[in-house]
Amino acid sequence: MRAFREAVEAHDLDAVEALLADDVVFSSPVVFKPYRGKAITAAILRAVERVFEDFRYERVIGEADGRDHALLFTARVGDREIGGCDFLRLDGSGRIAELTVMVRPLSGAQALQAAMAAQFERVAQEAAEAGARSAG
Repeated sequence: MRAFREAVEAHDLDAVEALLADDVVFSSPVVFKPYRGKAITAAILRAVERVFEDFRYERVIGEADGRDHALLFTARVGDREIGGCDFLRLDGSGRIAELTVMVRPLSGAQALQAAMAAQFERVAQEAAEAGARSAG
């Protein structure tokens, strides 16, 4: 999905959030249970932006007008190199309904888990604030 890739590469998290369906399901590479909803998913993606260094997409797989896309990336968390993939599934209106992230190697996933755990309180606060804004 070109718009998602461009927004991520431009570090435009507001544009990324605008592409998410309200009921988006986010599956983390380091947490078993998926997260549901735009507010928590956007907050997690903002935390990932703070944690990842030298992030870049290497390749995109999928038809331009299709509903399923895979965006392969590389990044660094601390001293660990990570390879990964963002799997996107679009809903009927073209918004991201599902976002699944996979990363490798295990040492990179472990570094990502530790870095994201350090962001947890901020993620929860940002999601609560966003949820309150959208409800009111």
